[in-house]
Amino acid sequence: MSTFEDDQEDISRRSFLRSGSGLITGVWLAAQWPSIAAAAQHAEEVAADSAPARFEFFSAGDGADVEAVGAQIVPSGATPGAREAHAVYFIDRSLATYFAAMAPDYRRGLAEFQTKFRAVNPAVSSFAAANSDAQIAYLTTEDRTPFFETTRMLTVLGMFASPKYGGNYQGSGWKLMGFVDQHAFRPPFGYYDAEYGGFVPYTESHA
Repeated sequence: MSTFEDDQEDISRRSFLRSGSGLITGVWLAAQWPSIAAAAQHAEEVAADSAPARFEFFSAGDGADVEAVGAQIVPSGATPGAREAHAVYFIDRSLATYFAAMAPDYRRGLAEFQTKFRAVNPAVSSFAAANSDAQIAYLTTEDRTPFFETTRMLTVLGMFASPKYGGNYQGSGWKLMGFVDQHAFRPPFGYYDAEYGGFVPYTESHA
């Protein structure tokens, strides 16, 4: 495949993420943040645990399919994607906790998603087992469904939740945006103090 075709495929895949940006509002995030932080913390703990990861809401097969969907929404490449961010564990925890009210509909949507996929791809055992081309081809027929839109929203939350709360595992989401989590500890800090010459270096003794 040519570089141009690779770029076009990457643009197409990332359009899933961009088109979902309107689903998340500041008001919603503010209201749900404590629960989001708890779900993100769970995702980090699962990722850091040396024992095999366990789902609370998903079966192993369902979790693999949702992880594969997330990996197409925020694909791996030059920067880590949803798979590396362990977004599926964030989604799993969300549906087991603060999104529990919508969990039955999500489970039905996932089952319908899987059934339709197998009908179109009878030679493949599951969505997760399909190759990337087959996954993308199927997702383009499903990207307006409530199941996909919910998965996209939760994947985005799992990607960009602050690492201090356990989401955005190892800064995966910030790497995707090119953001460096680095504070300017040495002056000047801005235009207002750029010309000031009396700075005293900060030392641990000042703590």
